Amino acid sequence: MLSCFMKKILTFFILFISTATFAEEYKSNFNIEKFNLAQNEGKVIVVHSWNKSCNTCSKQKPILLKAKKEFQDVIFMNFEQNKSKNIANLLKIDYWTTIVIYKGNDELAREIGLYKENDIYNLIKKGI
Repeated sequence: MLSCFMKKILTFFILFISTATFAEEYKSNFNIEKFNLAQNEGKVIVVHSWNKSCNTCSKQKPILLKAKKEFQDVIFMNFEQNKSKNIANLLKIDYWTTIVIYKGNDELAREIGLYKENDIYNLIKKGI
């Protein structure tokens, strides 16, 4: 059996590796031309504003990546708030952890700080 100390080290190592791997998968992908095209086509768009050092954002990311696989007709876009002030200003997003749902040119929902899968999925479903 592993000692308690060894279990803690192993747990830390697994969390560290999974976090490092995850950080590479989630990069800003917001593109104004694609956003405008999706709006003009009447698509449902999920926009996520995040920051690398934000704890709540790190909880949102895996949920949104999972949702992207499950809601294949929805366009998922995200941007790092601190590095993309122009996008934040354009969409009037003032805070990290903001998730905005659009359908076409209409904003249907906007929430700050959601981190539970059920809450985020219910928000996305407002556009469907």
